[in-house]
Amino acid sequence: MASLCRRAIFQIARRPLHITAVRAEEKMAEPLDHATGLEKEELLAQIAGNDDPFDTKVMKRGPGTKECPNLVGSYFKSRLVGCICEEDQTHINWMWLHQGKPRRCECGHWFKLVERTATPAQS
Repeated sequence: MASLCRRAIFQIARRPLHITAVRAEEKMAEPLDHATGLEKEELLAQIAGNDDPFDTKVMKRGPGTKECPNLVGSYFKSRLVGCICEEDQTHINWMWLHQGKPRRCECGHWFKLVERTATPAQS
């Protein structure tokens, strides 16, 4: 048994090793080349300078009066909106906004839904 193991070790140790001096200059493709659908639309929007193409980030409230409400974009006829009425408040007042009907929050700020146009990949 020992001689069989010794013979196997020597045969493995004598295997030829081939090394080439040629170096491949291939690189991974850019993420934009791999992306499709909504992911590609998001990357293209970020390249164009729009870092929030789907309006998912927190936005600062404006004056919020009835004559000049805070505009909230949506691709649909209605959208759920949360209002943090005071700066240090941990509670969020949620309300549904419907297109064409401005809505007043409990804190007195007005919100209005405005239509956003869908990109070709979202249609």
